[in-house]
Amino acid sequence: MAGVQQNPSTMTKEARAAEAVVYSLEGTLLEACSCKVLCPCWIGEDPDGGTCDAFVAYHFDKGTVKGVDVGGLNVVGIAKIPGNVLVPKSWRLLMLVDERATEEQLEALVDAYSGKLGGPLADLAGLIGEVLAVRRAPITHEVRGGVGALRVGEMISAELEPYRAADGSITTLRDTIFSTVPGSPAYVAKARHHRVNVPEFGMVWSFENRNAIQSDYKITYTSA
Repeated sequence: MAGVQQNPSTMTKEARAAEAVVYSLEGTLLEACSCKVLCPCWIGEDPDGGTCDAFVAYHFDKGTVKGVDVGGLNVVGIAKIPGNVLVPKSWRLLMLVDERATEEQLEALVDAYSGKLGGPLADLAGLIGEVLAVRRAPITHEVRGGVGALRVGEMISAELEPYRAADGSITTLRDTIFSTVPGSPAYVAKARHHRVNVPEFGMVWSFENRNAIQSDYKITYTSA
């Protein structure tokens, strides 16, 4: 039986659409910091105590960056924020990339999250003043029954759980002035424990029952 032929113009449109996608990422976010709940940064207020120590962890259920498949991988940023989260170029950040990533995947993810590729991730990267280093690390990022768990070698250990309404639905943040998952709702959460130990960069802390954020997100950016 003869195969079904596609209209050449349709194929061209599909090819152009695929080429226009700079990055398309879908997965889960785990984030925790030194502030008490609820996080003041997401509504543009100063952090509790004037400064913020935090991590922001992304798992990619599926996604591409510059045509490179990054599904199944993880990226984590450990941040020291000296004041209001919205001050441009104020964060000091250590970027950790999944040790399983190939060189091509690592380059693609670093380019996206350092802002080189534009779009919403570039807006977020505009808050970073200094990237202390980019390192590979063994990263375990899991969400089971709403409970999130993150472990990065001996550097990070955390367990997070979202708040829920009386009917059991997850408490969410929407339309906030700041977001680490632009365009997606965030779940208000608490970190039962949140420990970071990277002494060479002055990033050593341990907190219990402090602020956390979780999310199921999708971030897509296409070129003009």
